[in-house]
Amino acid sequence: MNKYKVGGCVRDKLLDYDYTEIDWVVVGSTPQDLLDKGFLQVGSGFPVFLHPQTKEEYALARTERKSGVGYKGFEFFTDVNVTLEEDLSRRDLTINAMAEDSDGNIIDPYGGQKDLSQKILRHVSDAFLEDPLRILRVARFAARYHHLGFKVADETLSLMAHISDSGELVHLAAERVWVETNKALQEKTPSIYIEVLRQCNALSKLFPEIDRLFNVPQSMSKANTGMHTLLSLDYSAALDNDPSTRFAVLIGNVGKGIDAACIEQHNEDVNIKIVHDLCNRLKTPNRYREIATAVTKYRSFCHNSRSLDPSTIVEMFKGVGAFKASSNLIQFVSCCEADANASKESRAASYDAGIWLIKVFNEIQLVDNKALMKKGFSGEQLGQEIDRCREQIIAKLIEKKF
Repeated sequence: MNKYKVGGCVRDKLLDYDYTEIDWVVVGSTPQDLLDKGFLQVGSGFPVFLHPQTKEEYALARTERKSGVGYKGFEFFTDVNVTLEEDLSRRDLTINAMAEDSDGNIIDPYGGQKDLSQKILRHVSDAFLEDPLRILRVARFAARYHHLGFKVADETLSLMAHISDSGELVHLAAERVWVETNKALQEKTPSIYIEVLRQCNALSKLFPEIDRLFNVPQSMSKANTGMHTLLSLDYSAALDNDPSTRFAVLIGNVGKGIDAACIEQHNEDVNIKIVHDLCNRLKTPNRYREIATAVTKYRSFCHNSRSLDPSTIVEMFKGVGAFKASSNLIQFVSCCEADANASKESRAASYDAGIWLIKVFNEIQLVDNKALMKKGFSGEQLGQEIDRCREQIIAKLIEKKF
């Protein structure tokens, strides 16, 4: 049994880039051989084995044949005679089609090291066309390595456009789209993921709500709303590592792309419905939906927080979940800061509206709920009295120009 490290761990080791997972391919072996050595088999469509100690993934060298639609439309073939080169040939990009043997030697039959040195994301072969998921993966790798200067090869981008136009993208499961998108949101330059999808005509198929924003003028700016959104997205990446924050920034403006009425006049119900529909389609975690909804509904409130009346400010705090957890407010303000300051030349500029809002929130936290209960307030009346006290404090802070 010959085993080789493959894929991302080899690529990132050569790039001197952090990685945590190590994947292996096994040549000249059978499933029973691995089971006899104590490996645990997982997966049904194609067997993958977990090492009994390290729990790292081991897969038998395999070839594949297109037999249906989508990324699941393949038949896999494993055999003791399948070579390492044959296994590597089915991979998406040349930089992912390298292996490392037990002595540290790099096996690179498709020019991955050359493309690493030239900072090019290039497909291995025309078999790339058979798997629509590869569009998302290439876009994600472009976001991952953009800061290092990597670009998608023109010929690879052409194949991606061909896949987009073929209708295959509709066969991608929502879960797979979300997995790749969520990973891309965690990269240093997540906007590149969206840009690459747009360049190959995939954005309009996968995220039409976002694609439409590039036709919407951005008020007080020469940019369109799509461009502003991407600037905001990268700004948020510099502020916050939480992908749910970045997702909220990415989709917080999608309501503007529906019709002219939504461009000229804020339509809260329409905007929130679009956000919820998008989250439903992608099957996002609840946390992503909650922060995206809060940003969509209350972002303009935050930008204009100093001009709001006390009751509206309290309503906003409730709406963003600040009283449940102060971290909710911090995350919400971070999203609003990205939206407000994205187009500014200096990212060091403070977001005064958000800073003021957090200070106000800290002040109204001084309301003593237990003291009010001792005075006889309870139930709905207690809630109303707490809000009245909060509003009084805010009114005094506004009067003092706090």
